[in-house]
Amino acid sequence: MSPPDKRIAFIGIGKIGLPIAVRLAKAGYAVTAFDRNAARLDEAHAQGIAASSSAVEAARDHAVVISSLPDDNALRAAMLGSNGLIEGMAPNAILIETSTVGVDASSAVATAASARDVAYLRTPISGNASIAHTGELTCFVSGPRDAYERITPLLASFTRAQTYLGAAEEARYAKLAVNLMIATTAAMMAESLALARKGGIAWADILKVLHDSAIASPMVKYKTAPLLARDFAPTFSCAQMAKDLDLILGAGHAVGVPLQLAAQVRETYGALVAQGDADTDFLATVRHLERLSGLGEPSF
Repeated sequence: MSPPDKRIAFIGIGKIGLPIAVRLAKAGYAVTAFDRNAARLDEAHAQGIAASSSAVEAARDHAVVISSLPDDNALRAAMLGSNGLIEGMAPNAILIETSTVGVDASSAVATAASARDVAYLRTPISGNASIAHTGELTCFVSGPRDAYERITPLLASFTRAQTYLGAAEEARYAKLAVNLMIATTAAMMAESLALARKGGIAWADILKVLHDSAIASPMVKYKTAPLLARDFAPTFSCAQMAKDLDLILGAGHAVGVPLQLAAQVRETYGALVAQGDADTDFLATVRHLERLSGLGEPSF
């Protein structure tokens, strides 16, 4: 039987949660998982992860619980109330919450966790499902510092960098700030590529220019290959980006920060969703600008 500090409950094993759970198992942790999707549980079981019949049952008697959930509503439903996960957690347990959610929802979880003496670590992940299995994700953490220091080796088993930011909701703001940069970069890339094509530059050539230029961020670099192949299979979808931009705008309004670029880019993603691209990769902004510019598929 695994020692208590090596036993982890994992709630929500979707596209990013499952590869994280698998990395934890390979690192020697005994992982018990729950997800509402039975097929995901079957896949997890095939990779050495125990399955549970409910979130509360998975977390029972575990000193560390990790959650990876799709949105604010899922977080509230899973965590709060008389049948919620926090109510079933033992005092002094640690909750590592990795989802991208709003500050209000996170604060509600913090209140419930405090009432149960659960150490709540907001731990949003930066990166996407395509790299989760590699350990190249990063994370931002806020919450009790002593709890963070206790679980840093665990975080290092599936992230290459961890940044502690404070005792409250700082990590949530950090994740929203990063995703704002990603969204606006996607919009900038779309306009840059459309302008270059209209100026007569070949598709492969302008992508090489961006990849090798001063503005070649890690995001620009990892998106060059799929753009060259015109591969818009989702690593992070337009619908997900629209959801995150709503969170970003809400956070900005709450603290009095005018987010004019965020508002404009949110309208772009609204248009993409309305046109049937909800489940397309968030770099479908490229195709959107091509349509607006009268451009067809590029020649290679």
